Amino acid sequence: MTVLEHDIARPRWAMPTLAALLAGTAGAYALDLNREHWGNSFYAAAVQAGSISWKAFLFGSSDAANSITVDKPPASLWVMELSVRIFGLNSWSLLLPQVLMAVLSVGIMYAIVARRFGYGAALIAGAVLATTPTFALMFRYDNPDALLTLTLLGAAWAMLRALEDGRTRWLVVTGAVVGLGFLTKQLQAFLVVPALAVAYAAFGPPRFGTRMLQLPAAGAAVLVTAGWWVAIVQLVPAADRPWVGGSKTDSILDLTFGYNGLGRLTGNEHGSSAASHAGDAVQTGITRMFAAAQGGQISWLIPAALVFVVAGIVLRGRAPRQDFRRAWYVMWGLWLVGCSLVFSFMSGTFHSYYTIVIAPAIAAIVGAALRELWVRRENVWCRSILALASAVTTATSFVFLARTPEFVPWLRWVVLGVGIVVALALVVRMSRAVSITLGAAAIAVALAGPVAYVADTVVTPHSGGGPSAGPAVASETAAYGTGSHEESVGRSAQFGSAAAPDAELTGLLESDAQNYTWVAATVGSNAAAGIQLATDDPVMPVGGFSGTDPSPTLDQFEADVAAGKIHYFIEGTGKTRPSAIGDWVAATFTPRTVGEYTVFDLSA
Repeated sequence: MTVLEHDIARPRWAMPTLAALLAGTAGAYALDLNREHWGNSFYAAAVQAGSISWKAFLFGSSDAANSITVDKPPASLWVMELSVRIFGLNSWSLLLPQVLMAVLSVGIMYAIVARRFGYGAALIAGAVLATTPTFALMFRYDNPDALLTLTLLGAAWAMLRALEDGRTRWLVVTGAVVGLGFLTKQLQAFLVVPALAVAYAAFGPPRFGTRMLQLPAAGAAVLVTAGWWVAIVQLVPAADRPWVGGSKTDSILDLTFGYNGLGRLTGNEHGSSAASHAGDAVQTGITRMFAAAQGGQISWLIPAALVFVVAGIVLRGRAPRQDFRRAWYVMWGLWLVGCSLVFSFMSGTFHSYYTIVIAPAIAAIVGAALRELWVRRENVWCRSILALASAVTTATSFVFLARTPEFVPWLRWVVLGVGIVVALALVVRMSRAVSITLGAAAIAVALAGPVAYVADTVVTPHSGGGPSAGPAVASETAAYGTGSHEESVGRSAQFGSAAAPDAELTGLLESDAQNYTWVAATVGSNAAAGIQLATDDPVMPVGGFSGTDPSPTLDQFEADVAAGKIHYFIEGTGKTRPSAIGDWVAATFTPRTVGEYTVFDLSA
């Protein structure tokens, strides 16, 4: 068996540098978390609901009275809801769990790289992951993508253990963790499954027949860990649970394979307005990952990673079929390329932060390949590969930084100048001391742009459903609205990014709240979220996220009003009554103005 790196004596600097990496990640990501306030108030309101009602906790309801769920499974909400139940509802209790998951993710990346490629490679991989802009953004935010990334990292860890010893238990763990990813963001968790399955099928230690029997065991684990919750939602009578938000038929399977499945690929999404596609205003295609909206979020090191994948596989030469390091490059390479192609060509709603799931692959490839090539730097071919990777990274960084000429304007020129010198010098055989200096300079040049973006991200408040890391790029401003790259247009919130209601409206709603199931109803989950977070009372989001879900029906709404369950209907600004319910309310009840809002008293 190949000697593992952790079997070799650990250098004295390993633990202090790991501690510095983890502490730096925690400190930077936790910096002034209350600046983010509620982050994505669509999810924050669901967390508030789940911290009050265990039924809302189980189903992922938008409100504690359980009228409708969010349009994702609830696993990411569970983590935040448990925190809020312990510490109360505030920005820190909502977002600190994300920061802790970031530290855990960086730690897992360090551990899996150190095990096979050494502590230096692990430190580089951990640093690359922590300084990926969209990673920094999402692990300070309340979207599901942070937990999704953590679960996929966990699946990679388990699969790599399976590639070491071929034990079925590691495949079962892999499937179980992928199942948890499904409960976080449904089919997006399956984007990495082909990479994991191909790697084990091709390079797993057992014989072919055994490998083909082990892989279904992993699939069974996915079904169990994801299926129990799906079964509950499907089997509980509709009258006893909330409507499945985002679905046309009140079915979790419809949501899985429709709006959150094929709809994202084809663009045929129920409930998504055309404007919501402005989250990425660039046409689909092979260059999408390097377009203005995505490039600075994730793609700084993608060209280098692709170079390293090819080089890493070539380096393995005539190694045995089950060679672990070849399996490493194939698995992470397929992860990177597969996810990138899906994101590049999907025609449905797409936001740049979806690409966070690529970050682990980039970090793992870069950390491992740098070590492999560095120890062979006496070979001119290996030096040339290092120089090529440094050159393409320098060029990529210069292009991305040039898109924001007012943001640290001198940085792109420093990166370009130093990067050219380093790339040329790497080709030449140097002494150990000079080589170390060049290597450090190459890493500094590669991470300079991402670090600057991360620094901007942690000091800039973000809100809404389409946040973006780093400074605003011109095309992002056009896509996301007037001067803001923090929020996607097309949200159904009538009050902007779930803006909190004024004191006059809040006081009106709270005055008699205990006598009603919902203190108010309004069209769209984002509009309802701002009111719900301000009053801490259930607000019915008519039509769910986009305002177009068939929940509740007009008959159901009329029955709830007749039963005295809903106190007020709040009409928003702009397109005020895009539903039959709004029309019925306007025709049946007398409006009055409260602050900036038009309010109908449904108890009159």
